[in-house]
Amino acid sequence: MRATDIETLIAVSRPDIAPDGSFAVFATSRPDIAANRGVGQVWRVDLPDGAPRRLTRGTADGSPKLSPDGTRLAFVRGDAKGKPQVHVIPAAGGEPVQATDASLGVEEYAWSPDGASLAFLARVPEKGRYGSVEGLDAAAESPRRITGIRWHANGLGYIGDRPSHVFVVAAPDVDAEPFYEPAAAVRPDDAPVPKKTVVAAEARQLTDGTTSHGGLVFSADGSELLTATDDIESAVRDLRTRVVAVAVDGSGEREVLAFDAGLSVFDIAVADDGTVALLGHEVGDGRDFIAPGVGLFLLGPEGPRRLTDVDEVYLGEGHLSASGDDFLVHDSTRGRVRLLRVSRDGAVAEVLGGDLEVSGHAAAGERVVAAVARPDSFGELMLVDGGTTRTLTDFGAGAAASGIAIPRELTVTGRDGYPVHGWVAAPEGEGPFPVILQIHGGPFASYGVHLFDETQVLVDAGYAVVYSNPRGSAGYGPAHGRSIRQQMGTVDFADVIDFFEGAIASDERLDGERVGVQGGSYGGYLTAWVIAHDHRFAGAIVERGFLEPVSFQGTSDIGSFFGDEYVGVSADDIARQSPMAVVGQVKTPTLVMHSELDFRCPLEQATRYYTALRRQGTEAEMLVFPGENHELTRSGQPRHRVERFDAVLDWWARHLPVG
Repeated sequence: MRATDIETLIAVSRPDIAPDGSFAVFATSRPDIAANRGVGQVWRVDLPDGAPRRLTRGTADGSPKLSPDGTRLAFVRGDAKGKPQVHVIPAAGGEPVQATDASLGVEEYAWSPDGASLAFLARVPEKGRYGSVEGLDAAAESPRRITGIRWHANGLGYIGDRPSHVFVVAAPDVDAEPFYEPAAAVRPDDAPVPKKTVVAAEARQLTDGTTSHGGLVFSADGSELLTATDDIESAVRDLRTRVVAVAVDGSGEREVLAFDAGLSVFDIAVADDGTVALLGHEVGDGRDFIAPGVGLFLLGPEGPRRLTDVDEVYLGEGHLSASGDDFLVHDSTRGRVRLLRVSRDGAVAEVLGGDLEVSGHAAAGERVVAAVARPDSFGELMLVDGGTTRTLTDFGAGAAASGIAIPRELTVTGRDGYPVHGWVAAPEGEGPFPVILQIHGGPFASYGVHLFDETQVLVDAGYAVVYSNPRGSAGYGPAHGRSIRQQMGTVDFADVIDFFEGAIASDERLDGERVGVQGGSYGGYLTAWVIAHDHRFAGAIVERGFLEPVSFQGTSDIGSFFGDEYVGVSADDIARQSPMAVVGQVKTPTLVMHSELDFRCPLEQATRYYTALRRQGTEAEMLVFPGENHELTRSGQPRHRVERFDAVLDWWARHLPVG
């Protein structure tokens, strides 16, 4: 796979399925280099064996949801100003009717149980900001008064002056006569006839104030909307979630889940009988988020009741849905994400598993559709129908035609006897191939079995790539994930090196004398740590790294809790785990890459590290991408993604040539 082949990486969204299971809808998206943006449309496939067909022709249509009776389809499309708005069409296809007109766009939406209305979340700008006053440039806006511990978020920017609120609007009639603009006319008295204007149904705002809201689901009878609140003005960072039920008639709200319940909630679902289910985890004092034991909870009169065992399944991936009396969830384990059915008594059954990663699902009766990624495809739609499973799409064909390497799975026993799990991807042929050690972000994340462009581009260029899930990663149990709490750069460092050496020893085609190392985010942290303690590498790439815990506290959007939990608060604890504290030991030529608008690991993390390298005489270069944030490699502008790959390959060609 070449850098420009990212255009073949077609992702499949969370699908939806008709109530009778007769058809499913989903959206696709892919990077388009010429358009320099992600593009995609909404599709329909008749079940069980119909061919997928495109329903919409917008540039970037997504988030499809069927009305409760299955006759209408809502989806999100940019309006004339590029703001995402909900549109509605007949389920068989047709001309879209715009349903919302939020000034900053819609973040999330849901159909009411009777299909008569749509609820949505939208950010409400403080007057005078974000284009709410015509002609007022952002640089001329009034200063922002910040009183809470948080003020910004990666990929969004300032958040305190545009909280997200709950709205409801009547669903448009897609069978009504199309709107039109009448021709100009003149009345007998020579006065011009006013032109008809088309005004979308007026949305009613159900919440207000500085509190922001996330997540949106109707109660079973449609009288309330369940949503999680987020107090941006809080003086202390608290990850516990408060869930409220907002009355659709505007009469107020009631508390459904209090802070005192001690849960951080990720998703909410409501069964037909009104039972409320939550995906979440306990957070202790409100900040203990490391390796969270995410599970399924039922909300009853006595509070939340956990259904799943934290040591058996990890439900931190994907989403939650009700399916009859049961619930469907995603379990992440050893680089795979499987779909599970959980009964109300806690019984767990696998619905879909194997060498795949489920990213979305929907169910109707015995039929389940799921969006998945596999080693040979970035995204497909699969059907589980009774005892049979089949793939409904063939979006991976383009990537396969470009040439992909299927990685070899491997487990290496480390120096302390701990098993380290990962993969090796290598070019075809006898070698010997130079080897690049690749380190994932997180740290509570993981490499998986899905087609991964960053590995494939390196393999295409002639490099063998070694990557693993060291201690601290997700998908191997809570103890594995929590083992590096205030011990970063210890067992995680040992694991990646042990796996690296074990992988080279397992394949004589891998040249252990010609090696490099690279990683992003926490992977940037560990790359910087590796090259300060191991000098075998010909070069390194430190990307969007967590490099200076002290300044991270006051600059990152997660700085108010991340560093405290992972590296501690005392100066001694921070120093013994800080890459900046050991930068003087680095001799390896290093490329530092970062994005200008990265608020997760702010740009100063990179500039301080790069400057320290240059001041001490270590060979170093820095590449800064304008207009990008922490998600450059996943959702950045396609041209920047290609330019990043070009820079990576140029660096390795100079410091670790394939020949």
